[in-house]
Amino acid sequence: MRAPFSNGGGSWLKRAACGFAVGAALLTTAPLNALACTQVWVPNQFTANGDRYVGRSEDYASRHVKIFGIQEPQKNTRYTSDESGFDWTSDKTSYRYTYVRDHPSDWNDRYDAYSEAGINEHGVSCSATLTTNYNAGIKKVDPSTDTGIGEYTYAGVILGESKTAREGVELLGRLIDEQGASGRDQITISDPNETWLFCALSGHQWVAYIMPKDQVSVNPNMGNLRFKIDLDDTKTCLHSKGLLSVPEEAGLLKTFEDGTPDIASTYGVSDADHSSGTTTRYVQGRHYFDAPLAADRYTVVPGKGVINLTEPTQFFTPGRGGWTTNEILRSLATRGEGTDVDANKDAAFGAIGNSRTVESHMFQIRDGLTADIATVQWEALSRTEFSVFVPLYSALLTEVSPYFSDLSCDASHQGPGQKDNVEWAMKEEPENSLSFVLMDINTLAYNNRSTMAAGTRAYLDALQAQIIAQQDAVDGVMKNTPAEGRTALANKAQMAVVEQTYLKCDKLLDEMRAYINAGDFSKPFTPSDLNAEGNGLVDRLAYADAIIAPTITQQPAGATYEQGAKAVDLTVAAASASGAGELSYEWFNKVGDDLVSTGVKTAIFSVDTSKVGEFAYLCRVANDQGLAVDSNVAVVTVKAPAAPADPKPEPPATTPDTSKPSKRPGSGLPQTGDPLSLVAVSACALAGAGAIGYGVRSKRRNLHGEE
Repeated sequence: MRAPFSNGGGSWLKRAACGFAVGAALLTTAPLNALACTQVWVPNQFTANGDRYVGRSEDYASRHVKIFGIQEPQKNTRYTSDESGFDWTSDKTSYRYTYVRDHPSDWNDRYDAYSEAGINEHGVSCSATLTTNYNAGIKKVDPSTDTGIGEYTYAGVILGESKTAREGVELLGRLIDEQGASGRDQITISDPNETWLFCALSGHQWVAYIMPKDQVSVNPNMGNLRFKIDLDDTKTCLHSKGLLSVPEEAGLLKTFEDGTPDIASTYGVSDADHSSGTTTRYVQGRHYFDAPLAADRYTVVPGKGVINLTEPTQFFTPGRGGWTTNEILRSLATRGEGTDVDANKDAAFGAIGNSRTVESHMFQIRDGLTADIATVQWEALSRTEFSVFVPLYSALLTEVSPYFSDLSCDASHQGPGQKDNVEWAMKEEPENSLSFVLMDINTLAYNNRSTMAAGTRAYLDALQAQIIAQQDAVDGVMKNTPAEGRTALANKAQMAVVEQTYLKCDKLLDEMRAYINAGDFSKPFTPSDLNAEGNGLVDRLAYADAIIAPTITQQPAGATYEQGAKAVDLTVAAASASGAGELSYEWFNKVGDDLVSTGVKTAIFSVDTSKVGEFAYLCRVANDQGLAVDSNVAVVTVKAPAAPADPKPEPPATTPDTSKPSKRPGSGLPQTGDPLSLVAVSACALAGAGAIGYGVRSKRRNLHGEE
């Protein structure tokens, strides 16, 4: 909802969802039911991985395309606005940064509108903005200015000009001091070391402070959320000079019981002046983080939502710790499920995850890492309820996935008035556009909630779980990559995760349209890629496989054999990083520095021992993304069979010479077969065995000369 207005002949437009129409006659308040952005902060002491998270949902219209891109450095950048007369020129070359912008068709064909969320090359991240309001008293003494900086320009200036979060705070404060602010907004500005919340409170008054490490925050466009800070501690708080003096001189300054200035109550609208849609979202946020308000702090009215919310605070202690990445991302989609403010049961209730969210982002900031990889930008380019977030190393990116629509894309698929039109979502979306695919998925699931919401959400939850798990694996590679190789890896990772997410979601959308066209709603919609248990994908995502080669889990082992002996097969086992897809195998013979394919393309290689020699083999294992790893070299040695041992030689056979008497001892005995032998044998037989033995012994004595 944008409201055109004129000022000095110029035609300007201003967002009416997170912002509101301004012009020569600036409005005191916005239609607060239209303010539906929600900001979330979770410090590291409450997270499962020890990282801190800060992000926001951007709400405007049901079918409003958002564009992710990269702003290249420019010399002496001139920053102007299409929502106010803000005009400022930098005196240096700007820094490269990522953005999430509106389409030029929404802003008089300007390509610089609402950079909104991004990270620059120095690791500074910015989310702009969460629009709030000021009360009539403050508006009277310090109204917004028609030349001031505003939501249109905040992120571009901060990311383009700041090396640290503190630099961004100081620059923005100086610009408001000099030119004023055109709106009342909250902006988060972070770097690897700290996260600041900057609050533009009125025309020239502002305050910024470091977000607390011991409390979380959920803010749905409420400027009256109480907080206490030490305004004199310049390490943790910066502010305009007139922050206290301006309201004090007008009799508007409010304090807590201990005398500490109550900035929120001083500048913001009263508790009673917030819409039920806004206060309902606040109560939903408290429920989500297990810190529900006491029942006497608010009233729930059926058909309306929360009223009579009293003294809400900017920060609170969650009911537990250990919040996971997925849980924190889903905080931007909660609808109060299962609570007294369940928007699925009462359509009149406002919801954090509502039908007019156009984009959500969450910055995951990790301690102890260099600025180029310390922050991961999780980005969902449509309504959060039925979307998935993709991880981006935005500080390093120099390329943009072709599956992100660019600023020159045809935006007509948004449909008439950007309303939630099912008929329009059934039309074929622009090719290769993740933004439009998610837009159509949301329209169809939201408007067919009873039959399609559960199956769609279950599938997207399973997909998100795999993205997060595989991002952890990819992140391990990124951390171990030298600085000079990280940009290429960041670009490659972005290309892979965005393309594969698009392909999964595009197939889902096709099946949703087919289900609706079939007209049989007797059974709920179930995506074909959702497993039987309803908690995983049939075909796993292969994001990590584009970055990480397979891992060898069993190496082939060499051995020594005799020629012709039966050998044990060489075997290799491997696993892909994602657990998805088929692995391919090929065995090579290593000859010197050369690899010669054996032609064997299985995980098992049969060893040939028919030839004597030493043979070196390895197996190359590749995933379906083309990344490969080589196994260890297995050396197979084949030796010739050992020669059989030579037998002990037999003495040569001899033929006795009967023509001469033998000279050998005992040769005096007649030899068997001669006449004397026959006579002697006969005589012995007659005399008995003893005679034989005796005769032999007697003869031996005679041979020794003892006759």
